[in-house]
Amino acid sequence: MPIKKSLQSILSVLLTVCMIVAFSNCTNDTTSKSDDTVSVVESLDGSDAFAVSGEADTESENSADVSSENTSSAKADSSKTESSKESAKIIPNEKAAVPLKEKATAQGFQLKSVPKYGKSPYAVINDNTPYFTTADRTVKSFEKYSPLDKLGRCGVAYACVGKDLMPTEERGAIGQVKPSGWQLAKYDCVSGKYLYNRCHLIGYQLTAENANECNLITGTRYLNVDGMLPFENMVADYVKETKNHVLYRVTPIFEGNNLVAAGVLMEAYSVEDGGDDICFNVFCYNVQPGITINYADGTSKLNGAAATTSSQSSSSKVTSSTSSKVTSSKTSSTATSSKTASSTTSKTSSTTTTPSSNAKYIVNISKSSMKFHYPTCGSVSQMKESNKRATNESRESLISQGYSPCQKCNP
Repeated sequence: MPIKKSLQSILSVLLTVCMIVAFSNCTNDTTSKSDDTVSVVESLDGSDAFAVSGEADTESENSADVSSENTSSAKADSSKTESSKESAKIIPNEKAAVPLKEKATAQGFQLKSVPKYGKSPYAVINDNTPYFTTADRTVKSFEKYSPLDKLGRCGVAYACVGKDLMPTEERGAIGQVKPSGWQLAKYDCVSGKYLYNRCHLIGYQLTAENANECNLITGTRYLNVDGMLPFENMVADYVKETKNHVLYRVTPIFEGNNLVAAGVLMEAYSVEDGGDDICFNVFCYNVQPGITINYADGTSKLNGAAATTSSQSSSSKVTSSTSSKVTSSKTSSTATSSKTASSTTSKTSSTTTTPSSNAKYIVNISKSSMKFHYPTCGSVSQMKESNKRATNESRESLISQGYSPCQKCNP
């Protein structure tokens, strides 16, 4: 009997110890699970932290190696991302057109920030600082053109202009392209008579894109020559001289469903020198002094007088009823020269001075120049008055006399 009682006592003690041990293990498991839950919740702030926590649960002795590997992996992924951005270079928020209704475009531009047209063909935007980001900067040449939208309008044209993109041959014909809002209208007050040009968003001299419908808009002669051309020439000259690259973006700005753009936003930034030589952000107005334009469809009229715009197949000329200037025009093989009592226009030679506002070309007769220009060309104001000659002769006639067209205004 004493032996039996002793065995029962021993078994009772062992059972008690087992229960204590079991209870202790259950407590530890619960604590461990609670700790894991906190770790997961904290790791939701970042996927990288979550990944490292998962590795530590199974191989805690290698946690330092895992952390190092993940850090290296993150750097490698970041490097790949930057490399991908560098090679892809897509247009930010690329849309076929940028309709402006008093709200910002993808580049941060607002039409309401542009002053009404005064006397300057352009207005400086954002303190003349383009909207490019650091990630946009690259020395790899590229060019991209947005597809036409449902109204047939052009969108953003974006390039990193390098010498390798520039043309190596003469520009071809573009008359087959009819941009949105295209109308054929002629006025005596417009240099070259034609109100509208097929304006390249990115000039041919920069990327050799010619008859690309995604790069041509209906723009006034004033927009093309006085607004955009000086900036295009600036970029072209810089690239040719330095062999460097220029980020270049032109955005046509359409209001609502208008087919003719109100103007274009032009941005440029010379990459290699950090914008020291080329850095501008301007809005060029798509206007023509003396002409009222209906931007909805491109029709137009003289200010203060009714005028008729012709269709693409028409060759009629629009004149002002109050104008005292009359020029001769040919509408058919039997066309005659129109005359008024105050003035009569006849063929002039390159050595005959005529009012420059009514002349087709301005010729620099200096033997060191021998070039002809449009009257609106910036080079005209730099000529000596004694070397200026205004003429209505044809382009072919001037070339046959030994004169060459100006490379800036491309008459």
